[in-house]
Amino acid sequence: MKLQRLLSYTRKAVDDYEMIDNGDKIAIGVSGGKDSLTLLYALSHLRRFYPKKYDIEAITVGMGYKDMDFSPVGKLCKELGVNYTIVETEIADIVFSHRKETNPCSLCAKMRKGAFNAKAKELGCNKEAYAHHFDDVIETMIMSLIYEGRFHCFSPVTYLDKSDITLIRPLIYVREADIKGFRNAYNLPVVNNLCPFDGYTKRQYTKELIKKLQSENPGVKERLFHAVKTSNIPGWNK
Repeated sequence: MKLQRLLSYTRKAVDDYEMIDNGDKIAIGVSGGKDSLTLLYALSHLRRFYPKKYDIEAITVGMGYKDMDFSPVGKLCKELGVNYTIVETEIADIVFSHRKETNPCSLCAKMRKGAFNAKAKELGCNKEAYAHHFDDVIETMIMSLIYEGRFHCFSPVTYLDKSDITLIRPLIYVREADIKGFRNAYNLPVVNNLCPFDGYTKRQYTKELIKKLQSENPGVKERLFHAVKTSNIPGWNK
């Protein structure tokens, strides 16, 4: 996927769901994975010509793994003209050594979000951007059906009243396959995730399930996304 196509998808999502206003300062959660680096690329380039003027901050919440090197991400941010902050934490040690969690994903996510929100507010951001994409949308909906017994998904725009910040998801129209193509075409400096639970989650199981459904029923991904977009799930039916 070329940058022009990425920007087209991103702008459509931003416009459809009115994600950006004049004067916004948006914190981008950069994990070092392909999704967040693609989002960083998209919002940094979009701001150059988008009619509503905004600024961005890139924030990485370090888990405490000593072998994760984010310096290539810092170099990319410098090239893109984006301020980059790393929040150092001991989340991995707390989750695995002290709490000894057998299902650590929920606690880990909660702690990472807390650290991210705090730094975003400290930097004066009024919005945060997450890199959830097209496939994440339908995976989350299927997970909700399987594990919660309800038809639900996160919203394109969510106001977090506890932290007084608005969360946006500008990549909801971008396919994961296209993000992989963008990563390869632009040689994004992906940082490998050292978490021992990476790839062994309910989301990974759901991803494989949808892949099987897609192979047996071509077009099922598009229909699942359409179901979310036209549903009564809060924030989707525009």
